[in-house]
Amino acid sequence: MKTISRRETFKMGIAALAGAGSASAGISETHAQQAITQTPFKVDPVLIPIAGSKEMFPVRRIYCIGRNYAAHAREMGSDPTREPPFFFQKPTDAIQYVAPGKLEDHPYPSLTKNYHYEVELVAALKSGGKNISIERALDHVYGYALGLDMTRRDLQRALGDQKKPWEIGKSFDHSAPIGPIYRTASLKNFSKESISLSVNGVVKQKATLDQMIWSVAEQISKLSEANELFAGDIIFSGTPENVGPVVKGDVVLCKLDQLPDLTIKIV
Repeated sequence: MKTISRRETFKMGIAALAGAGSASAGISETHAQQAITQTPFKVDPVLIPIAGSKEMFPVRRIYCIGRNYAAHAREMGSDPTREPPFFFQKPTDAIQYVAPGKLEDHPYPSLTKNYHYEVELVAALKSGGKNISIERALDHVYGYALGLDMTRRDLQRALGDQKKPWEIGKSFDHSAPIGPIYRTASLKNFSKESISLSVNGVVKQKATLDQMIWSVAEQISKLSEANELFAGDIIFSGTPENVGPVVKGDVVLCKLDQLPDLTIKIV
């Protein structure tokens, strides 16, 4: 039996609705399709600048992996030697672009009294698929960026303790600051770089990318077992240990070898 992709299913749905409209209202299939694709208002796409280019990277979906550095997994109460990878998502409009060399204001969010930083490497995909092998996974990567997975930790923990989804702790406005995307061809041997974060000049997080429990290739492979991946998907690949709180007035500086610094001020 032939497997039907989501795109084919969508097209079939359009055709079916067009046919139904034609039969019930006496309109042509072309007019029905045009009516279906009209929208009552405009929603702008989420775009990230691509370094060295006038082009922009369109974000389709944001995936994040949890507890992907051993020491961070331990500080969050998990055993990294036995835990399989797990993922969550943020809405695409959680993106807050931070230009290189610029100190960007970052609003302290509502509902929290324990707001945490998490510096991360971000992988941006140019293609996708299902059940991607680890050996071919990096073929789908367009480039990399430096990002922050900002977290309302008190909300995340409280909901986790209640066995409820902790989306509100991770998925909110401006919760994904990110720098420009650098194409893979512009980066050399990008696998063991140092990644760090400081608050008001004091280093809080520091590790190297090869300390990740699950590599970027393994993350892509595992994700593709659960969801079909597509061009425009981005993956926040986990944070090192020593996550912690920030308050209004704090300046957060993120560094990753070969990529420009990312700096925000909590306001």
